Amino acid sequence: MSVAGATLAGMTTNDVRLRPVQDDDLELFLAYEHDPEAVRRSRFTPRPREAFLRHWRERVLGDPSGLVRTVVADGEVAGNIVAWWEGERRFTGYWLGRAYWGRGIGSRALALFLREEPVRPLFADPFAGNTASVRLLEKSGFVPYEGAEHPVDEGFVLLVLRDRAAGAP
Repeated sequence: MSVAGATLAGMTTNDVRLRPVQDDDLELFLAYEHDPEAVRRSRFTPRPREAFLRHWRERVLGDPSGLVRTVVADGEVAGNIVAWWEGERRFTGYWLGRAYWGRGIGSRALALFLREEPVRPLFADPFAGNTASVRLLEKSGFVPYEGAEHPVDEGFVLLVLRDRAAGAP
């Protein structure tokens, strides 16, 4: 049985929250993006500092249609979770620092985010080899998308959350 506030791997479920991104968060996000193990798992090439900051300030935070949140765990910045439009499709993605992996933080953060993000269908396209991320999405109600109209880069998988109830905790 799951109870809010119950201990989960050394933390309580109440220890995870989302808040708007602050400019000071960006340096931590940059460090998390440059973690070699995170790069290997995500197959994402980290950006140089100035390009990273420009991307975040102009494209991510500067997009009024985006939903952008900092994930806070135990009072510390654990990472970020975002939703954005890509053509006619709404996507979500997240990035957590390695110290926050495997502790249920990503699952709790995504559950909180899905309460806030109203758009369905909602898509995600993680690297297929990042099995922890794929499992997190599937546990949250995402299923493989079979449509041909959105090709995915080789090695990645396209998942979709079809309705609000599917991702609701």
